[in-house]
Amino acid sequence: MKILAVSYSQTGQLDQVIETFLLPFRDQEVDRIRIESVPRFPFPWPTFDFFNAMPETVLEEPIPLESITYMEESYDLVVLGYQPWFLSPSLPISSLLQDPDFRSRLKGTPVVTLSAGRNMWLNAQESVRKHIREAGGILVANIPLVDRNLNHVSVITIIHWLIGGRKDRKWGIFPKPGVSDADIAFTQTYGEKVRAALVQQRWVGLQDQLLSFGKIEVPTDILFIEERAKRLFLIWAKLIKKKGNTPQRRKRWVNAFKYYLLTALFVVAPLLLGIYYITVWPFTRNQLLKKKQYFCGVEV
Repeated sequence: MKILAVSYSQTGQLDQVIETFLLPFRDQEVDRIRIESVPRFPFPWPTFDFFNAMPETVLEEPIPLESITYMEESYDLVVLGYQPWFLSPSLPISSLLQDPDFRSRLKGTPVVTLSAGRNMWLNAQESVRKHIREAGGILVANIPLVDRNLNHVSVITIIHWLIGGRKDRKWGIFPKPGVSDADIAFTQTYGEKVRAALVQQRWVGLQDQLLSFGKIEVPTDILFIEERAKRLFLIWAKLIKKKGNTPQRRKRWVNAFKYYLLTALFVVAPLLLGIYYITVWPFTRNQLLKKKQYFCGVEV
């Protein structure tokens, strides 16, 4: 069996996730590719540069990638690892998904997506799912790994890590940022299930097997935020692209978005969530369950 495992990791966390997932495939032929953008995105990520990447990320405008050399023209399985940025796939990954050479290797091929991020992956996965479908690929499994700490706590810890460059306990009080070591280690179990499906060529029911471990879920508050935030991000992305037509103007609009986002996260979202849980949530539980099942599911 020939497997293509391709990913982009800015911090190195996703590389660790992919390598752990691939442990059961040691007896298979694995073409392991780590992609890079041109120029590369830095880590740690300077604050302005981080927010400045939002418009192109949300609009999925492709950027140049370093040259990729594939071992094969076609594969029996593609494992795609990615990070969500601003409720979208990271710019290197969205660029890869628009690359004709990569898309040709997706056609007719089973694909497993594996993401590692803070806790919001629904919109990013929807975009990845759409690209895979348009390229003729078959999404057979999706494995999102998240930071399981409270939403507002994880905002603080991810900024500490991504912008500060330190994956430790901020002030000795907050939890360590990122996906837990235990969840990363468990990806080997996911890999064993995917390997068994590959050997048997039996993809129907694989996602249900992965879900049965109880580690993949969609919290109601995250679903509520993601359903609304992506539309707002698109508005901001288009606004910055239109109004920020000089470096100075771009900087002003990007900074405006930064303060909007922080206000929305820490002030507006909690208020709206409180109102939602009181007035809407009790009457929409069945609808919410169907939405959660959809986001956790795949095509087969």
